[in-house]
Formats: sequence, structure tokens, C-alpha cells
Amino acid sequence: MNTTTNYNIPIGEKYSLSVSEAAQYFRIGEKKLYDLAKDNPDAKWLLRNGNRVQFKRAMFEKYLDGITII
Repeated sequence: MNTTTNYNIPIGEKYSLSVSEAAQYFRIGEKKLYDLAKDNPDAKWLLRNGNRVQFKRAMFEKYLDGITII
């Protein structure tokens, strides 16, 4: 009996995104996302499970909307 289930949830509906998913969704390089996670370790838009980084999609969108790049 196979007990694993594969949920194919669209990226735009997920609560949190892996670094590779976030890079694809936000069109930001993975290195830049890792740098953002490193530079903002206590950010509310960031989840950590050990050394695994996840971005809370909606909160990270709001963060990106609020920053200005010069």
C-alpha cells in the first residue's frame, strides 16, 4: 500500500515556498534569496526548518512591495 500523496498545489496558492520555488515565482535568483534569508534571520516572512529555508509567499510579497531598490 502506497501511503504517500503528491499534492500538486500551484505555486501561487502555496503558503510557503522553497528557495527554488520562490526564485521561479518572484523571478529573483536563488543566491539573492539565500542572501536575503541570511541578512534577515528574524524576518516574519521567513521560515526555517533546520538549515532549510522557506519563504511565506504572501508576507514576502508584501515585503517586496514595501522595499525600494536604488
